[in-house]
Amino acid sequence: MGRPSKPIITKELAAKAALAVIDSQGIGGMSLQLVAQNIGVKAPSLYYHFKNKAELLTEVARSLLTEARISEKQHFEDWRDAISTLALATRKSILQHPKAAPLLLEFFPRHLMLQSYDYWVGQFDLPMEKRLLVIDGVEKLTFGSAMLGAMSRASGNEPMPSFSPEQFPHLHAANTANELDETAIFVATLKAFLNAF
Repeated sequence: MGRPSKPIITKELAAKAALAVIDSQGIGGMSLQLVAQNIGVKAPSLYYHFKNKAELLTEVARSLLTEARISEKQHFEDWRDAISTLALATRKSILQHPKAAPLLLEFFPRHLMLQSYDYWVGQFDLPMEKRLLVIDGVEKLTFGSAMLGAMSRASGNEPMPSFSPEQFPHLHAANTANELDETAIFVATLKAFLNAF
């Protein structure tokens, strides 16, 4: 029997299969055997596309970010509105896979974001020395919020732990006055940051 004209697996298919395993078993429970089984092939077949498990995990981290998209047809008031929408989509993509989120700490594919960063830096109506501050700040706010939210979801713990109002009266007052959920807090924080420029 001849070799198939098309490969049975692709990098994208393997990354999706690995992400499904991680969603179910966590990063520690992911093995090349389980990923291969998920696709319906033998584990050595994965080595055609990946040198090792770390390379596969890098591809999974990349897929978490490339899932985040905004419609080209969507109308935005200005670049602040557009970048807020993109940051929210990125955060949402990460939170859909909370057990995989830690991969972004170890395998953060920043090189994949250079083209996007270059585009946005060109859109900012700011002095040139302020533009990298916006990129860096949005990145940190987005990924910091996504990581904390993902860890909360993966562990089943509330984002804000229970605490004694008597022991922490100022925090209690602020928490009681807050009417926003976790996502709305992120959006409000991001807008406050962007409007500071």
